[in-house]
Formats: sequence, structure tokens, C-alpha cells
Amino acid sequence: MARADIALGAGLAAVVLGLSLLGVGPEGPEGPLDWGAVALAVALGVAVALRRRYPWPVLLAANAITLTWFHLDYHGRLVTVAPLIACYTVAAHRGWRAGVGGALVTAATTVITVGVTMGGEWFGDQVANAIPLEAAATALGAAVHSHRAFRAGARERAERIAQARSEQAKAQAAEERLEIARELHDVFGHTMAAISVQAGVAVHVMGRRPEQAAEALQAIKRISDDGLAEVQVLLGVMRSRNVRALTADGGLAQLEKLLDVAGVRVELSVTGEDRAVPVAVDLAAFRIVQESLTNVRRHSDASKVWLSLAFGDGSLEVVVRDNGSPAGSGSSGPSPVGGHGIGGMRARARALGGELSAGPVAGGFEVRCSLPTREVR
Repeated sequence: MARADIALGAGLAAVVLGLSLLGVGPEGPEGPLDWGAVALAVALGVAVALRRRYPWPVLLAANAITLTWFHLDYHGRLVTVAPLIACYTVAAHRGWRAGVGGALVTAATTVITVGVTMGGEWFGDQVANAIPLEAAATALGAAVHSHRAFRAGARERAERIAQARSEQAKAQAAEERLEIARELHDVFGHTMAAISVQAGVAVHVMGRRPEQAAEALQAIKRISDDGLAEVQVLLGVMRSRNVRALTADGGLAQLEKLLDVAGVRVELSVTGEDRAVPVAVDLAAFRIVQESLTNVRRHSDASKVWLSLAFGDGSLEVVVRDNGSPAGSGSSGPSPVGGHGIGGMRARARALGGELSAGPVAGGFEVRCSLPTREVR
């Protein structure tokens, strides 16, 4: 029970009784004030105080108390305010349909009250004065109900939007973590494979050609520095949550640098117009080439790799083919790092709407990937 309703009920009961005691009214005192009037006024105040919790019972009680009040000829017409408050409350808390029903009940009670207590020439005037007030109270309550429903709907929509945004942010964060994990796999895999090749060269020629061993060690130093720089970029991306920054040390612009440390002879062929491609496609193509070369070094006895980039109308095709024997090529087998090799490349391609195939071909092993170069919306 709200304090405002308690105050309203107590105030209405006090005013009704006070006016009855003073005999205020255009016609003066209409009858004695006894304990029956006090009981009805108190009951009226209690009913008004409970109006929010029990709208319909309060409306019926207010009308019954008002009818009884006039039937017993007690003075104080302010008692008619209670049914108006009840009409408003029913409409405000139960909607306009219930409000119309409450207004009809109150109007019928008004007609009965006026007919029993006054009648005659005053009947039409009293009813004509009361009905518009009851209709106005009901209309006001219905308007308040509609406004509350609108605000509640707006809050619900805002909550749904906020929840959708939160879920979208979580999904985006998960995708970013997956992307960073893929990048870490590619960086570490490529770097360690290149270091392994150069270290093997250094060990093999150290006693006979120390200058070549020194070049291999310098290559190891350069590869290590580049790998460390890429890891630092990834750590920065993790802090800033800006996956686009991953292209800082990746992309087809870095392809020549990648081929220099491939550890195997690579023949590059570029066809079509070398045009700008979306950032995600540029990075994916670079990482697919990088992973393919890493797989050749790790799992193949190939001595040469043919790399083809074909820029077409709306697509970029990447082909990496080696001359390793099918039996010796482990590229098609399980990756030693949990299947993130070919599986990771295929996931990259599909994420951009492309396709990737990998498997033995005549004279070696081939990875073929087609990526759309139009922005995916």
C-alpha cells in the first residue's frame, strides 16, 4: 500500500466528515451526522487507500458506499469523488476495456442514486453533470495505462537491443580470439620451420664453409626478430582488440620477404591485374601461402614450389604446388599441431566465402584456394 494512497484515503475521509460536520453546501445541512456516517467515511478512505491493489473491489465498494451515503441522507456530496478515483484506477491499472466496464457500473450507480434520492426535475441535471466526470476520469486512466504500456514496451525493446549487442560483442570477441589463435599458430609455425631449415644448413656447412654457416645464422637472427615483431603485434591486438591491425606485418605486400626465407626454391607467377583486395582477403591469402610453405618444409621432400596468384574479376586464386613425392608429403595428413594446418587454411577461406582444396597431384602436392575479393556485407 503506497503512502500516497493512504494519505489520499485519509484526506478524503477527513474532508467528507469535516464538510458534513460544518454543514457546507449550497443547501445547508441535509441531515444529522452520526456514527454511521463516520463508519462510511472511514470505509471510503480505506477503500481509496487500497485502490491500486484491488481496483475492481474498490470501485464496487466506492459505488456501494456512495449509494448508501445518499440513501441515508448524510450530508457531504464530496463522497462522489471516491467513485471517480475508482474509475480512474480501474482504467489506469486494467486498461481501457476494464475502464469502460467500471465507468458503466459507476454510471448505473449514479442513475440509481440520483433517482432514489432526488428524482423529479433534478434527475436529468444531476445525471448530466455526473456522467461526463466519470467518462473523463476513465479516459484519463486509460491514457495513463497506454503511456505506461508504451514506456514498458520501450524499456523491453531497449533491454532486448542491449542483450543483442552484448551477445554480438561476445561473439565478436570469440571470433577475434580465434583469429589471434590462428595468427599465433601461423607465426610460430612459419618461424620455427624457417629457423629449423637455416639451423640445419648451418650445422651441415659449419666445418667446411663457415661463411655460409654465418649467413644461415644471420638468417636465423632475422627470422627470429621478424617472428618476435609479429608476436608483439599480436599482443598489441589482444590489448586493443583491433583485429585489422593484424595486417601490419602480414599481407601480400610481404610476400617477397616471405619467399626469401622459405627454405625451398619458389617460382612465383602472378596473372591478372594486381589490384587492391579487401584487408581480410589480403591477410588470408598471405597466411595460406605462408602455411603452405611451412607444410612443405615440415612434411615434404620437395625441392621446388610453384606459387601462382591469379587476380580475376571478383576473386583471387592462390595455388601452391610442390614436387615432393605423394608418399613423402605429409601435408595431407594430420598436422602435428592439432590439425590447424590445412584445417586452419580451409577455415580462413570459408570464413570469407571462399573455398580451399589440398591433396596429392601428379608429381607432388597442391593447395588451391579461391577467395572472393568483393567486400562481404
